[in-house]
Amino acid sequence: MYKNDRVTRRYSEPFKLKILAELTTGKHNKYQLGKLYGIAPTTINEWIKKYDRKDLMNTRVMVETNDEISRIKALQKEIEQLKKLLLKKDLDQMVEESYLEVAAQQLGYKNVLELKKKLNI
Repeated sequence: MYKNDRVTRRYSEPFKLKILAELTTGKHNKYQLGKLYGIAPTTINEWIKKYDRKDLMNTRVMVETNDEISRIKALQKEIEQLKKLLLKKDLDQMVEESYLEVAAQQLGYKNVLELKKKLNI
């Protein structure tokens, strides 16, 4: 199938307004109207934007109480503390490995593994 073989559908203004009116009644949602009339829900979204019907767009409402907000802030603070703790632990481990490498060199071992085998670590 070639790109030019696709059918381009053009909808009349009254038809678009009819779909938006049906959506306004709340009897059907975008997906149901899309199936009913063979229209993609994204096309209906474009018509909503074109006719500036923001009342028909999906909206997300977040209700937060002061308790929730303070809990979120406390959790964010805890996350930051845990990140710092993890970073410190990683740095401590790097320092420990560096000490072992220096010790292995000074004691005449080829690498840290030989030192660990000798010390049974």
